[in-house]
Amino acid sequence: MNFLHLSAPAPSARPLRPATLVPAVKPGDAAVTVMTDFAHEHPITVNEERPIEDALKDMIRFGVRALLVCRGDTVTGLITSYDIQGERPMKFLHSSTYTRHDELLVGHVMTPWEQVPVLDWEELAEATVRDVLALFHETDVTHLLVMQRAAGGSSLVRGVISRTRLERQLGG
Repeated sequence: MNFLHLSAPAPSARPLRPATLVPAVKPGDAAVTVMTDFAHEHPITVNEERPIEDALKDMIRFGVRALLVCRGDTVTGLITSYDIQGERPMKFLHSSTYTRHDELLVGHVMTPWEQVPVLDWEELAEATVRDVLALFHETDVTHLLVMQRAAGGSSLVRGVISRTRLERQLGG
């Protein structure tokens, strides 16, 4: 899988990808219509060692609210703007030897891979938008990763579904 690895933007850099236009959907539509499909769009990733403030700037620059966290070509977690701007940095500071917010790295506040909510691609292909919306309402998650089984039994990240984008697509 090809990942777009981020580096520090040049001071006069412009966004590399425009904000994605999101088509309106109805609850009965196919669930795949609300997924950002990495078969058609490059996933945007961040290294675990990147400062969280830089990761947040990357999110703003690319018009996204979540980044896949990688170590090399391996996805190790997910970080959202909520993780960076919410309580996680303060909780981490209180439980660590770090003293300053600007010392925190993505790996400190990301959701580790084992805790990332995942949907199966084949199940999603049979589901409706209503099903995904119900899943979001049953949980407090903001993003769901979609996994697809590859040849040889391995799995790869096929896409991501954002609660905010889904609500926007529904007109809410």
